[in-house]
Amino acid sequence: MTKDELCQAIRRAFAGVELGDGIGLWEAQAIDDYDDATTRQEKRRSDERHDWSRITPEALNYAESSLSFFDAAGMRFHLPAFLIAELNGTTNTGPIFHLTQVRDPTRFSTLSGEQRCVVREFMQWCLEQPEYEYERSTIIAALNDHWTPV
Repeated sequence: MTKDELCQAIRRAFAGVELGDGIGLWEAQAIDDYDDATTRQEKRRSDERHDWSRITPEALNYAESSLSFFDAAGMRFHLPAFLIAELNGTTNTGPIFHLTQVRDPTRFSTLSGEQRCVVREFMQWCLEQPEYEYERSTIIAALNDHWTPV
């Protein structure tokens, strides 16, 4: 699968996904920053909640640590934006660490079968890229342990 085909597959698989009551990009930053409840609520109000494709690569780069603080709904909503930014080379931190170091599998529990398949395709694409040479063994292990075919 080419990079463009993979981007299209990600868009199809995550089309219409909304954040709902999940933890958004800026709320996750508030959690990371140990902000008080008032500040966290303010940041939560500024989160994109309806269209993940509106989240800019600049926002993803600024809030790169948010991947560590999403709940399942937040992960499902933001993951496609991070995947596509990584494929396009517009992010300075990709999601591969979080996809390979699955310490809390519930963070991915709301992904549909199609979404899990496209994440697997992304990881297989990464295996073919020279810049992932040092992550190759962890990617293979994660594919076998956590991202088995649906």
